Amino acid sequence: MKKIRLIFFTLLSYLSNVFFLSSAPGNVKSNRPNVLFIMADDCTYNEIGCYGGKNARTPNIDKLSEEGIMFNRAYVGMSMSVPCRHELYTGLYPLESGCVWNHSQSRPGTKSVFHYLNDLGYRVGLTGKKHVQPRDVFPYIAVPGFEENCVLAKEKKEDLSGIKSFMEKDRNQPFCLFVCSTSPHAPWTLGDASAYPPEKLILPPTLGDTPEVREAYSRYLAEITYFDRQVGEVLKTLEETGLAENTIVMLSTEQGWQFSGGKWTNWDIGVHTGLIVKWPGVIDGGAKTDALVQYADITPTLIDVAGGKAKKNLSGKSFLKVLLGKKDNHREYVYCMHNNVPEGKPYPIRTIISEEYHYIRNLLPDSTYFEKHLEAAAHNENWWQSWKSAGGRSERERFLVDRFYHRPADELYSVKDDPDQFNNLANSREYARIRKKLYRELEKWMKKQNDPGISVDTQSAYKNKYYHFMK
Repeated sequence: MKKIRLIFFTLLSYLSNVFFLSSAPGNVKSNRPNVLFIMADDCTYNEIGCYGGKNARTPNIDKLSEEGIMFNRAYVGMSMSVPCRHELYTGLYPLESGCVWNHSQSRPGTKSVFHYLNDLGYRVGLTGKKHVQPRDVFPYIAVPGFEENCVLAKEKKEDLSGIKSFMEKDRNQPFCLFVCSTSPHAPWTLGDASAYPPEKLILPPTLGDTPEVREAYSRYLAEITYFDRQVGEVLKTLEETGLAENTIVMLSTEQGWQFSGGKWTNWDIGVHTGLIVKWPGVIDGGAKTDALVQYADITPTLIDVAGGKAKKNLSGKSFLKVLLGKKDNHREYVYCMHNNVPEGKPYPIRTIISEEYHYIRNLLPDSTYFEKHLEAAAHNENWWQSWKSAGGRSERERFLVDRFYHRPADELYSVKDDPDQFNNLANSREYARIRKKLYRELEKWMKKQNDPGISVDTQSAYKNKYYHFMK
């Protein structure tokens, strides 16, 4: 009799544990969470308070980092809005999706997160900045509320009612909503710049120090705070729906700023993105990880979260185990590229980043780098012209300008010891073995991508779109 009772209670305990695990928030197959993805536009990651920013006030983003996990080493594959957003939504590297230039598009027939999650029973919406084509590759539900025009020079207050309606539409069906702000993309006209007196700002080492630069930087910081306010309002709206406890919140700062050395480059502040994930009941607040991830990994992760099977054709791979605390690492390398057409004359760049080193290959090192928005003083900004003029008087400003225009074939930087990337180790005998290894790994990636290098970054390839050497 005792033996029968022991077996009965053991079985009861086992079934109780099974029931608990199947109903726990961490079990994504039985209790699939909603997903809210909030995205900035040209927001340099280390200007955010929780990432070490010394100027911008970002209380809502900082609070989110305290409630979730902060990725210290997340990257975009190209530091331009269109290619990096295609990478995010398709889970593919640029040469895999076909979107290898700014203002280009993915090849017809490409699948995206909007297909994958819809097939898994999710409603998948997008509000704000789009910058993704063609429409059949990105069949999102258009949600009203956020401004789409990233170069609008005046404030257009967002309407949260459309977002709220989308979240509440069907409580029996999970949702995934991408809220894409247009801040702090230039022109920097939104927010309260008076909160950031130019003369009191702590300039980052990568910015030239002129009154014009300081004044523009003040306005840029105001737009970051403007974005932070939007984050707070979106999170408040989520709370009002009563769905916050079963919603994963992801926030990304996208690529770096439009100041020289940010977007349109493969330097750290161009390709490094801030990534924060909050998952109530699953992720401990205040967590941080140095796991290497990139935008191509986000769609596979969302498929995994939704209980779907891994897609073998994707460039990225799920980092769900990092979110669940089951792994501390994810990738050995992340990869980045740059094609300068149509933003200027050809200047192709390829990059590989490891835990310790950031290696850049400039494929046309004898060419002078040219970016049309800077040289044309877009949005009536004269800070770059003032910076270049200061280069005639100041060694520091001259160094930064020369660094921007003239780059060597190889650049190698220590991630830990040289975050500003001013000390190029590529020609040092001490680091020759490391440079050679990273060179070979980058070559392997390019070969796998069917990447011919220089010939991609041409006007003819850009106009042709679907050129012969793409898969």
